[in-house]
Parts: sequence; C-alpha cells; structure tokens
Amino acid sequence: MIYFFHNLRNIFDFYIRSHVTFSRKNYKEKAFNLSEVFEDEEGQNLYENINHKYDISILANLSCRNFLENLYYLNVFDKYFTKRNKDNVSILDIGSKNWNYAGSEYIFFRSFLKEFSLNGIELDAYRMSSNFYTRYEIAKFYIRDMLNTNYIVGDFREHEQKYDYIIWILPFITKYPLVKWGLPLKYYQPENMLLHAYNLLNPNGEMLIINQGEKEFSAQQELNDKLKISAQYIGCIDDKFSLYKNHRYCSKINKPD
Repeated sequence: MIYFFHNLRNIFDFYIRSHVTFSRKNYKEKAFNLSEVFEDEEGQNLYENINHKYDISILANLSCRNFLENLYYLNVFDKYFTKRNKDNVSILDIGSKNWNYAGSEYIFFRSFLKEFSLNGIELDAYRMSSNFYTRYEIAKFYIRDMLNTNYIVGDFREHEQKYDYIIWILPFITKYPLVKWGLPLKYYQPENMLLHAYNLLNPNGEMLIINQGEKEFSAQQELNDKLKISAQYIGCIDDKFSLYKNHRYCSKINKPD
C-alpha cells in the first residue's frame, strides 16, 4: 500500500514517455582541462597507471564528471574481469540509462579483443533529463565512435541473445530505488531478472554486478544464495575516481563450462 499511489503515477508517466519520444537532437558535452582534475599524488598515480595501460582517447570531449566515471569503471573492469582472447566475443550492459560510461567498456574490451560486439539495453530510454535530451539521444553521443556498439531500447526480460561478459550496474534489487526512478512496480522482478541474466551467459562467461550501499549488496548476496548462483563477493570498490555519495560494492559471477 505504501507504494500504491506512487506506482499509479509511475505507470502513467512511463506510458507517456514511452510513446511520446520527443527530444532535443545532437547532444554534446563541454570538455575540460585535465590538469584541473587530479590535485593529489594518489589520484595522479592512479590516472597515470590507467592511461599507461589503455588508450583512453575516445574519452576526449566528455565532461569532467563523466570522464572520471569512465576511468572509475575502467579501473573496476581492469581489476576484476578476466581477459580471454577469442573471436566474436559478445558483451551486454543491463540497464544502461544514458550509457555515459560506455567508453570504459569499449576501451577495456578492445584492449585484448580483435572482434567483439557491445550492447547496452535500457527499458526507460525515453526518460528526459532537465536539459530536454532523452537518455536515448544522449547515449548516441557517447557511443558515436564505437564500432559494433548498439543501444537497445527494450525490456531485458525479453532479450534472448547470449553473451560472454555481462555488466550490471545498480540493479533494482529492492523496490524503493525502482519506484524512485519512476518505473512501474510490475518491472520489479529481481529473481527473474537475475536468472535471465545468468541464463544468457555463455559457458565460462563472467558477470559483474555493482550495487549501491551495504543494504543492497547484502540483498544481492541473499538473492544469489536463494537462486543457488555462486558468486565471488569483492566488496567495496571505491577509489580516487569515485564520485558517488554512497559506496559501491561488487560481486562477480562465473558460469561454469
């Protein structure tokens, strides 16, 4: 009952924005001066380490915040994903929102793969930001120079392609975030979503799940246990690139061969 009226509003709002897809066109960001970002030695060393390992040139022309967010995720992938060099690798990002961190995924996987496809899928792609650009229009800017990269508008539960790597940032593991983000409660299906994601993993596939806060991380562990999905619980993954108010926690799922 606590969510009843909020859910009614979400149902109405979601229907409208899913059918009236107006947006400003040709989104761009204002670039920044790199020298203004890293003021301490620890941050500078972390940046130099990532910059030495990876070609991050496609992150040019991003805002300072989005640049740092891409470095943050690139550092996470570098630490916790296994680099397996094989042909025709497929990668999925679930719940991509405006996919402002797509560059981190593309940079990481192109560093060791000759051929790969990268898909991001978002249910609420036509949600409009305060600048009157939709997530869909903004995502087009972030992936504009990335080969074989696609932003898919759709319901992940109906997506059936198989993947070698899956990235899932801030799944709706509890009801409150889903309702606050404006989605109808019918989309709150954490068990079905996780099982579906696991079933889409190829043998030897890997999935990183990133939760916000200890409460959601604990709920993620409980859900994994309930569904008998084995996971490695990495824990808090904050670093100098992290700009988030709440700590982020990571778990990794490996699908057996």
